[in-house]
Amino acid sequence: MELYGVYLSPYTRRIAIALNLLDMPYTHNAVRVFERPDVVREHNPLTRVPTLVLEDGSALIESGAILDEIDQMAGPDRALTPPSGPSRRAVLQIAALGVGVMEKAQWAFYETRFHPEEKVHQPWIDHNDAQVIAGLEHLNGLAKAAGDGWMAGTQAISQADISVAVAHSFAKKVRPALTLNVPDLDKFTTRCEALPAFQATAL
Repeated sequence: MELYGVYLSPYTRRIAIALNLLDMPYTHNAVRVFERPDVVREHNPLTRVPTLVLEDGSALIESGAILDEIDQMAGPDRALTPPSGPSRRAVLQIAALGVGVMEKAQWAFYETRFHPEEKVHQPWIDHNDAQVIAGLEHLNGLAKAAGDGWMAGTQAISQADISVAVAHSFAKKVRPALTLNVPDLDKFTTRCEALPAFQATAL
């Protein structure tokens, strides 16, 4: 398999970590779509990362759909999202909170990165920053409740934990001022980032 996208993309990174945790080997193509859109467009008409090309040449797009297929490949006993029941709902909802933080931190970051100063819209940045802060504060509460366990109460690390830790690390990278008052989330993310599967994708 070949994974397209840099690890700074939290969506790409959560795919890579899932593959690492499941011992699924892959080749990493650290392509930046703004620099080499043709490389990604060959496999994904939307020219977006992550894109995961399978051994048979077929391509998977969008991180949620890719993770679902990875779980199918791993089987229900190893899947990072439970196949059914309340635990599945809990994992998916917490992962969704993580993805929301990723998205809003990214939009705020992009506003100044890709717009000239005279076209930067500060109210849009403030709106997204407020959502990041609210999301991180909620996740901080979940981390406190989890203690030394996992976010959704699962016996082993799940996609909820991956998505939350990746989102937090991404926010710390691109919007650091928003991440200063979440001590329990800091501890949780530090624990996750120490795992080999995370270390292999370090920012």
